[in-house]
Amino acid sequence: MKSREDVREKPPRSERPEGVVIRSAAPGDAEALAALANMPGYRYGTLRLPFQSIEETRKGLETIAPGARRLVAEFDGRIVGDIFLGPMLGRRRHAASVGMGVHDDFTGRGIGSALMAAILDIADNWLNLRRVELTVFTDNANAIRLYERSGFVKEGHFRKFAFRDGAYVDAYSMARLRA
Repeated sequence: MKSREDVREKPPRSERPEGVVIRSAAPGDAEALAALANMPGYRYGTLRLPFQSIEETRKGLETIAPGARRLVAEFDGRIVGDIFLGPMLGRRRHAASVGMGVHDDFTGRGIGSALMAAILDIADNWLNLRRVELTVFTDNANAIRLYERSGFVKEGHFRKFAFRDGAYVDAYSMARLRA
């Protein structure tokens, strides 16, 4: 058994990997975002169905809800990840939901961390949100680690939450609260 001294923690990542640009998504990104959403690994971690069309994606970009934000991560002019922040209304206006995904070939490179840092900056410093929440499949260990590093905690366990790849799968509800 290793002692605490023998275990080295990974050094913290910089906020944004070198060469990555975070920007607002635009209707012109529809083709690249549809291709991203149709990647098997990206889709596996989301509630998206296969074969998302460019037109469906474009419509989503053009009809974004008031106050919502969708950001993309670009590397070498190519979209390699995206994140969405959807503020709630009425008595839940202090809260928002978030959903994100990273290109299959770019996972583990800090893209998700950069996107999460950018969207949480908007939530905290521009929208004054007190609660940001998300749902993640229980078998998505990499995403769960990212969310926990970003201050999210598990609040609930949804059994048979969604049908994926021929079977029902569980999910966690997670949230990040600010005082």
